[in-house]
Amino acid sequence: MGELEASMKPAPIALFTYNRLAHTRKTVEALASNELANLSDLYVFSDGAKSEIDQGEVDAVRQYLRNIRGFYSVHVTEQPNNIGLSQSIIRGVSQVCEEQGRVIVLEDDLVTSPYFLRYMNDALNLYEDEPDVVSIHGYIYPTTSPLPETFFLKGADCWGWATWKRGWRIFNPDGAALLRELVTNELTDEFDFNNAYPYTQMLRDQLSGKVDSWAIRWYASAFLKNMLTLYPGKSLVQNIGHDGTGRHCGPSDEFEVRLARKPVQFHPLAIAEDLFARRIVERYFRSLGRPTLAKRVQRKLRRIWQRTTAARPA
Repeated sequence: MGELEASMKPAPIALFTYNRLAHTRKTVEALASNELANLSDLYVFSDGAKSEIDQGEVDAVRQYLRNIRGFYSVHVTEQPNNIGLSQSIIRGVSQVCEEQGRVIVLEDDLVTSPYFLRYMNDALNLYEDEPDVVSIHGYIYPTTSPLPETFFLKGADCWGWATWKRGWRIFNPDGAALLRELVTNELTDEFDFNNAYPYTQMLRDQLSGKVDSWAIRWYASAFLKNMLTLYPGKSLVQNIGHDGTGRHCGPSDEFEVRLARKPVQFHPLAIAEDLFARRIVERYFRSLGRPTLAKRVQRKLRRIWQRTTAARPA
Protein backbone atom coordinates (compact mmCIF):
# COMPACT_ATOMS: atom_id res chain seq x y z
CA MET A 1 0.00 0.00 0.00
CA GLY A 2 1.55 3.29 -1.04
CA GLU A 3 -1.15 5.86 -0.41
CA LEU A 4 -3.88 6.54 2.10
CA GLU A 5 -7.30 5.57 0.80
CA ALA A 6 -9.28 8.71 -0.06
CA SER A 7 -12.23 7.55 2.03
CA MET A 8 -10.15 6.81 5.12
CA LYS A 9 -9.88 9.62 7.67
CA PRO A 10 -6.33 10.36 8.87
CA ALA A 11 -5.34 9.44 12.42
CA PRO A 12 -5.89 12.11 15.08
CA ILE A 13 -2.86 14.06 16.26
CA ALA A 14 -2.06 14.68 19.94
CA LEU A 15 0.21 17.67 20.62
CA PHE A 16 1.64 18.31 24.10
CA THR A 17 2.66 21.85 25.08
CA TYR A 18 3.87 23.83 28.05
CA ASN A 19 5.42 27.30 28.00
CA ARG A 20 7.55 27.69 24.86
CA LEU A 21 5.56 29.80 22.43
CA ALA A 22 8.25 30.11 19.74
CA HIS A 23 8.83 26.35 19.65
CA THR A 24 5.10 25.59 19.70
CA ARG A 25 4.48 27.97 16.80
CA LYS A 26 7.19 26.33 14.67
CA THR A 27 5.84 22.87 15.49
CA VAL A 28 2.26 23.79 14.58
CA GLU A 29 3.20 25.68 11.41
CA ALA A 30 5.29 22.78 10.10
CA LEU A 31 2.53 20.32 10.94
CA ALA A 32 -0.11 22.48 9.24
CA SER A 33 2.03 22.41 6.08
CA ASN A 34 1.63 18.65 5.85
CA GLU A 35 -0.51 17.25 3.06
CA LEU A 36 -3.11 15.64 5.34
CA ALA A 37 -3.29 18.37 7.99
CA ASN A 38 -6.58 19.83 6.77
CA LEU A 39 -8.19 16.39 7.09
CA SER A 40 -6.75 15.64 10.55
CA ASP A 41 -8.22 16.26 13.99
CA LEU A 42 -5.71 17.99 16.30
CA TYR A 43 -5.93 17.44 20.06
CA VAL A 44 -3.72 19.83 22.04
CA PHE A 45 -2.93 19.20 25.70
CA SER A 46 -1.63 22.29 27.50
CA ASP A 47 -0.12 21.57 30.93
CA GLY A 48 -0.69 24.01 33.78
CA ALA A 49 2.02 26.36 35.04
CA LYS A 50 4.49 25.14 37.66
CA SER A 51 4.83 28.61 39.16
CA GLU A 52 3.71 32.21 38.83
CA ILE A 53 6.91 32.85 36.84
CA ASP A 54 5.77 30.35 34.18
CA GLN A 55 2.13 31.45 34.18
CA GLY A 56 2.57 34.31 31.70
CA GLU A 57 4.38 32.06 29.23
CA VAL A 58 1.75 29.33 29.58
CA ASP A 59 -0.99 31.92 29.01
CA ALA A 60 0.77 33.15 25.86
CA VAL A 61 0.96 29.61 24.49
CA ARG A 62 -2.72 29.04 25.23
CA GLN A 63 -3.73 32.25 23.51
CA TYR A 64 -1.92 31.02 20.41
CA LEU A 65 -3.45 27.54 20.66
CA ARG A 66 -6.99 28.95 20.71
CA ASN A 67 -6.43 30.45 17.27
CA ILE A 68 -4.82 27.52 15.43
CA ARG A 69 -6.09 27.00 11.90
CA GLY A 70 -5.29 24.53 9.11
CA PHE A 71 -6.71 21.32 10.60
CA TYR A 72 -10.05 19.56 10.23
CA SER A 73 -10.77 20.33 13.88
CA VAL A 74 -8.81 21.60 16.88
CA HIS A 75 -9.54 20.54 20.47
CA VAL A 76 -7.55 22.25 23.24
CA THR A 77 -7.42 20.85 26.78
CA GLU A 78 -6.06 23.39 29.29
CA GLN A 79 -4.90 21.56 32.40
CA PRO A 80 -5.64 23.81 35.43
CA ASN A 81 -2.70 22.46 37.44
CA ASN A 82 0.77 21.29 36.48
CA ILE A 83 0.85 17.51 36.16
CA GLY A 84 4.22 17.24 34.37
CA LEU A 85 5.10 15.99 30.93
CA SER A 86 4.89 12.27 31.75
CA GLN A 87 1.38 12.38 33.18
CA SER A 88 0.23 14.78 30.47
CA ILE A 89 1.36 12.41 27.71
CA ILE A 90 0.15 9.23 29.41
CA ARG A 91 -3.31 10.70 30.01
CA GLY A 92 -3.59 12.39 26.62
CA VAL A 93 -2.45 9.38 24.58
CA SER A 94 -4.72 7.09 26.61
CA GLN A 95 -7.69 9.41 26.02
CA VAL A 96 -7.25 9.73 22.26
CA CYS A 97 -6.51 6.01 21.81
CA GLU A 98 -9.61 5.11 23.78
CA GLU A 99 -11.81 7.48 21.77
CA GLN A 100 -10.25 7.13 18.30
CA GLY A 101 -8.37 3.80 18.29
CA ARG A 102 -5.06 5.31 17.11
CA VAL A 103 -3.00 8.44 17.59
CA ILE A 104 -0.03 10.40 16.20
CA VAL A 105 1.96 12.02 19.01
CA LEU A 106 4.09 15.18 18.99
CA GLU A 107 5.60 17.44 21.61
CA ASP A 108 5.97 21.20 21.27
CA ASP A 109 9.59 21.12 20.06
CA LEU A 110 9.27 18.69 17.15
CA VAL A 111 9.29 20.19 13.65
CA THR A 112 8.07 17.84 10.95
CA SER A 113 8.77 17.27 7.28
CA PRO A 114 5.81 17.96 4.94
CA TYR A 115 5.67 14.18 4.41
CA PHE A 116 5.38 13.26 8.10
CA LEU A 117 1.61 12.78 8.26
CA ARG A 118 1.53 10.82 5.00
CA TYR A 119 4.20 8.43 6.30
CA MET A 120 2.49 8.03 9.66
CA ASN A 121 -0.93 7.33 8.22
CA ASP A 122 0.33 4.98 5.52
CA ALA A 123 2.31 2.99 8.08
CA LEU A 124 -0.53 2.93 10.63
CA ASN A 125 -2.79 1.43 7.98
CA LEU A 126 -0.18 -0.97 6.64
CA TYR A 127 0.78 -2.49 10.01
CA GLU A 128 -2.49 -2.12 11.92
CA ASP A 129 -3.11 -5.86 11.99
CA GLU A 130 0.50 -6.90 12.66
CA PRO A 131 0.52 -7.86 16.36
CA ASP A 132 4.31 -7.63 16.64
CA VAL A 133 4.40 -3.99 15.49
CA VAL A 134 3.76 -1.66 18.42
CA SER A 135 4.35 1.77 16.87
CA ILE A 136 5.59 3.98 14.05
CA HIS A 137 8.40 6.50 14.54
CA GLY A 138 9.24 9.62 12.53
CA TYR A 139 12.70 10.59 13.80
CA ILE A 140 15.91 8.75 13.00
CA TYR A 141 19.41 9.63 14.16
CA PRO A 142 21.96 11.37 11.90
CA THR A 143 23.94 8.21 11.26
CA THR A 144 27.03 8.35 9.05
CA SER A 145 26.00 5.21 7.14
CA PRO A 146 22.84 5.12 5.01
CA LEU A 147 19.85 3.23 6.35
CA PRO A 148 17.10 1.29 4.53
CA GLU A 149 14.04 3.24 3.33
CA THR A 150 12.11 1.79 6.28
CA PHE A 151 13.12 -0.77 8.91
CA PHE A 152 12.14 -2.22 12.27
CA LEU A 153 13.92 -1.92 15.62
CA LYS A 154 12.92 -3.65 18.82
CA GLY A 155 11.21 -1.41 21.38
CA ALA A 156 9.51 1.98 21.00
CA ASP A 157 10.53 5.62 20.73
CA CYS A 158 9.34 9.14 21.50
CA TRP A 159 10.17 11.91 18.96
CA GLY A 160 7.18 12.00 16.63
CA TRP A 161 5.46 8.63 16.89
CA ALA A 162 2.16 6.86 16.43
CA THR A 163 0.42 3.80 17.79
CA TRP A 164 -2.91 2.01 17.99
CA LYS A 165 -5.10 1.33 20.99
CA ARG A 166 -3.80 -2.26 20.97
CA GLY A 167 -0.19 -0.98 20.99
CA TRP A 168 -0.61 1.52 23.81
CA ARG A 169 -2.34 -1.14 25.89
CA ILE A 170 1.03 -2.80 26.58
CA PHE A 171 2.47 0.40 28.15
CA ASN A 172 3.52 -0.37 31.74
CA PRO A 173 4.00 2.73 33.94
CA ASP A 174 5.67 0.63 36.68
CA GLY A 175 9.36 1.38 36.16
CA ALA A 176 10.41 -0.88 39.04
CA ALA A 177 8.70 -3.90 37.48
CA LEU A 178 10.25 -3.12 34.09
CA LEU A 179 13.76 -2.82 35.54
CA ARG A 180 13.35 -6.00 37.56
CA GLU A 181 12.35 -7.95 34.44
CA LEU A 182 15.28 -6.55 32.43
CA VAL A 183 17.79 -7.46 35.15
CA THR A 184 16.28 -10.87 35.97
CA ASN A 185 16.35 -11.92 32.32
CA GLU A 186 19.84 -10.44 31.75
CA LEU A 187 18.57 -8.12 29.02
CA THR A 188 20.22 -4.86 30.06
CA ASP A 189 23.09 -5.13 27.56
CA GLU A 190 20.71 -5.60 24.65
CA PHE A 191 18.40 -2.91 26.05
CA ASP A 192 21.39 -0.53 26.01
CA PHE A 193 22.34 -1.39 22.41
CA ASN A 194 25.31 -3.48 23.57
CA ASN A 195 26.16 -0.88 26.21
CA ALA A 196 26.28 1.90 23.59
CA TYR A 197 23.59 4.05 25.24
CA PRO A 198 22.60 4.18 28.96
CA TYR A 199 18.91 3.32 28.70
CA THR A 200 19.01 1.11 31.81
CA GLN A 201 20.48 3.99 33.79
CA MET A 202 17.72 6.25 32.47
CA LEU A 203 15.18 3.79 33.85
CA ARG A 204 16.97 3.79 37.20
CA ASP A 205 17.00 7.60 37.14
CA GLN A 206 13.27 7.59 36.51
CA LEU A 207 12.77 5.35 39.53
CA SER A 208 14.92 7.55 41.76
CA GLY A 209 13.12 10.71 40.65
CA LYS A 210 16.11 12.23 38.86
CA VAL A 211 14.11 12.33 35.62
CA ASP A 212 10.37 12.22 34.93
CA SER A 213 10.36 10.04 31.83
CA TRP A 214 7.38 8.27 30.32
CA ALA A 215 9.49 7.50 27.22
CA ILE A 216 11.97 5.14 28.90
CA ARG A 217 9.02 3.14 30.25
CA TRP A 218 7.40 3.06 26.80
CA TYR A 219 10.64 1.75 25.29
CA ALA A 220 11.06 -0.85 28.05
CA SER A 221 7.42 -1.95 27.84
CA ALA A 222 7.68 -2.64 24.10
CA PHE A 223 11.19 -4.13 24.34
CA LEU A 224 10.16 -6.66 26.97
CA LYS A 225 7.23 -7.75 24.81
CA ASN A 226 9.62 -8.24 21.85
CA MET A 227 7.59 -5.75 19.87
CA LEU A 228 8.83 -3.65 16.94
CA THR A 229 8.74 -0.02 15.85
CA LEU A 230 8.98 1.09 12.23
CA TYR A 231 11.55 3.80 11.43
CA PRO A 232 12.25 5.80 8.26
CA GLY A 233 15.71 5.79 6.72
CA LYS A 234 15.64 9.60 6.54
CA SER A 235 14.20 11.61 9.40
CA LEU A 236 10.80 13.24 9.11
CA VAL A 237 11.22 14.97 12.48
CA GLN A 238 13.68 17.54 13.79
CA ASN A 239 13.95 18.14 17.55
CA ILE A 240 14.45 21.88 18.09
CA GLY A 241 14.34 21.57 21.87
CA HIS A 242 18.07 20.95 22.37
CA ASP A 243 18.75 24.68 22.56
CA GLY A 244 18.88 24.95 26.33
CA THR A 245 15.23 26.00 26.72
CA GLY A 246 13.82 22.55 27.48
CA ARG A 247 12.99 21.19 30.93
CA HIS A 248 14.37 17.72 30.22
CA CYS A 249 17.48 18.24 28.07
CA GLY A 250 20.42 20.61 27.73
CA PRO A 251 21.89 22.27 24.63
CA SER A 252 23.26 19.86 22.02
CA ASP A 253 23.57 19.53 18.24
CA GLU A 254 24.28 15.78 18.28
CA PHE A 255 20.70 14.91 17.29
CA GLU A 256 20.32 17.49 14.52
CA VAL A 257 19.15 16.05 11.20
CA ARG A 258 18.18 17.06 7.68
CA LEU A 259 14.48 16.52 7.16
CA ALA A 260 13.38 14.16 4.41
CA ARG A 261 12.77 15.99 1.13
CA LYS A 262 10.54 13.37 -0.47
CA PRO A 263 7.83 10.94 0.64
CA VAL A 264 8.75 7.62 2.19
CA GLN A 265 8.35 4.67 -0.16
CA PHE A 266 7.02 1.49 1.40
CA HIS A 267 8.48 -1.86 0.34
CA PRO A 268 7.68 -5.34 1.69
CA LEU A 269 9.48 -5.92 5.00
CA ALA A 270 9.98 -8.97 7.14
CA ILE A 271 8.30 -8.39 10.50
CA ALA A 272 11.58 -8.65 12.38
CA GLU A 273 14.27 -6.37 13.74
CA ASP A 274 16.71 -5.18 11.07
CA LEU A 275 20.07 -6.18 12.56
CA PHE A 276 21.99 -4.20 9.92
CA ALA A 277 20.15 -1.01 10.88
CA ARG A 278 20.56 -1.81 14.56
CA ARG A 279 24.36 -1.97 14.16
CA ILE A 280 24.37 1.41 12.41
CA VAL A 281 22.34 2.97 15.22
CA GLU A 282 24.63 1.32 17.78
CA ARG A 283 27.68 2.90 16.09
CA TYR A 284 25.95 6.27 16.18
CA PHE A 285 25.29 5.90 19.91
CA ARG A 286 28.96 5.06 20.50
CA SER A 287 29.98 8.21 18.62
CA LEU A 288 28.00 10.53 20.89
CA GLY A 289 30.19 12.85 22.89
CA ARG A 290 33.17 12.39 20.59
CA PRO A 291 34.19 15.62 18.85
CA THR A 292 33.88 15.60 15.07
CA LEU A 293 36.87 16.33 12.84
CA ALA A 294 35.59 19.87 12.24
CA LYS A 295 35.28 20.50 15.97
CA ARG A 296 38.77 19.11 16.64
CA VAL A 297 40.27 21.40 13.96
CA GLN A 298 38.33 24.33 15.37
CA ARG A 299 39.66 23.66 18.88
CA LYS A 300 43.24 23.29 17.60
CA LEU A 301 43.03 26.61 15.71
CA ARG A 302 41.63 28.28 18.80
CA ARG A 303 44.57 27.02 20.91
CA ILE A 304 47.07 28.22 18.29
CA TRP A 305 45.40 31.63 18.21
CA GLN A 306 45.43 31.84 22.01
CA ARG A 307 49.16 30.95 22.18
CA THR A 308 49.95 33.47 19.44
CA THR A 309 48.00 36.20 21.19
CA ALA A 310 49.66 35.45 24.53
CA ALA A 311 53.14 35.65 22.94
CA ARG A 312 52.62 39.11 21.50
CA PRO A 313 54.33 41.96 23.37
CA ALA A 314 51.97 44.16 25.34
